[in-house]
Amino acid sequence: MRRARRAEGLAAAALALAAAWAPARAEAGAPDAAALYARHCAGCHGADRLGGMGPALVPGALGRLTRERAARVIRDGRPLTQMPAFGGRLGEAEIAALAAFVFTPPARPPRWDLAAIRRTHRVLARAADLPERPVHRADPMNLFVVVELGDHHVTVLDGDRFERVARFPTHRALHGGPKFSPDGRFVYFASRDGWISKYDLWGLRYVAEVRAGINTRNIAVSHDGRFVAVANYLPQTLVILSAADLAPIRLIEVRDAAGERPSRVSAVYTAPPRGSFVAALKDVPEMWEIPYLPDAPPVYRGPMHDWRADSGEPPAVAEGPFPVRRIPLDAVLDDFFFDPGYRFVVGAARGGGARVISLVTGAEVRRLPIYGLPHLGSGISWMRGGGRVLATPNLRRGAISVIDMERWEVVAEIPTLGPGFFLRSHARSPYLWADVFFGPHRDAMHVIDKRTLRI
Repeated sequence: MRRARRAEGLAAAALALAAAWAPARAEAGAPDAAALYARHCAGCHGADRLGGMGPALVPGALGRLTRERAARVIRDGRPLTQMPAFGGRLGEAEIAALAAFVFTPPARPPRWDLAAIRRTHRVLARAADLPERPVHRADPMNLFVVVELGDHHVTVLDGDRFERVARFPTHRALHGGPKFSPDGRFVYFASRDGWISKYDLWGLRYVAEVRAGINTRNIAVSHDGRFVAVANYLPQTLVILSAADLAPIRLIEVRDAAGERPSRVSAVYTAPPRGSFVAALKDVPEMWEIPYLPDAPPVYRGPMHDWRADSGEPPAVAEGPFPVRRIPLDAVLDDFFFDPGYRFVVGAARGGGARVISLVTGAEVRRLPIYGLPHLGSGISWMRGGGRVLATPNLRRGAISVIDMERWEVVAEIPTLGPGFFLRSHARSPYLWADVFFGPHRDAMHVIDKRTLRI
């Protein structure tokens, strides 16, 4: 009896919270979507729609999902997940109402502050309990970490024998680019719904986890191995974690210089020679640099007449750890590529082309006429003819652009069988590999001579 009352109380609480998040009351005769959500969805997706066992169900976290596809998932379930089919329990009108409900912005914007992050933080293994040497026979510096998107697992492969070292479950929808500690021992994962996990490749066990956002784009690990930066779409924040145990250190709300317009964070990168994180913003024409070294030079707010403290006109300085240096741009830039010295960054512009920005001065250096949408984040560089060149695939055209990184000029375009997503090579290989991810030849792979630039 007591258990039944407790269940009734939980259902009532979920209904109350779902109703508070509903934008308006259900019309007379129409299915009550908030009540349906509380009864059938809140247990897995959270009464606040911010996720639990299942993903968050608010517009900013749904990606490319359409209402029609959402209704199909509600009706038929989703294979290889714990999402059941509700077609036998709900009518078509109820399914349509639920699908529309999750695409409706909540009355109150979703929040995920430091307190919420701290509540999710778990240390799963103390440093003292981790092994002093690998528990497997594989070379710890020659491992493949394979993200299995379909069933939410990761496989660790021996890079010499191509044998499985370990396979373990993960949070759903991991980002395909895990990051590593400087010594290669630990790997950090980010799921699309904000979970950050730390895994020990020596002891083959999880060390810690925390939920740093609702919709996360990627993470970066500082070159000294002390910090992890998390780029979020929802809420619009950058989160700094301790790399030791993923404890949250700072949450930075991302807004323009006037503090009026929020922005999603497209990605965050590590700039090792500069001792900083660099963030690409999705909705504001700015690029951010966040120093993390204790002896980093000060970050000044705006122009100054004289930077010296005894000048009588001391400049405004960003206070506290992880100050934000704002680099204004004349357009929103995405998908960064850095030169080896991290003096320059190349970013893709939404209207086409790319811009070269000096990280030293913050000034635009060159505009590159690359048509379509260059995928600079998957670009590679190598020495060719006495200078360094950059090659980038294109998400909209069947072409690979090759750029001279000293003159910052496009020196070649290599036609391909379709738009590409990845380029890969090795310093000791004379070839690069390029995929085709879209179109009639989407399973094709190109092998290109890095000297002649011929397929």
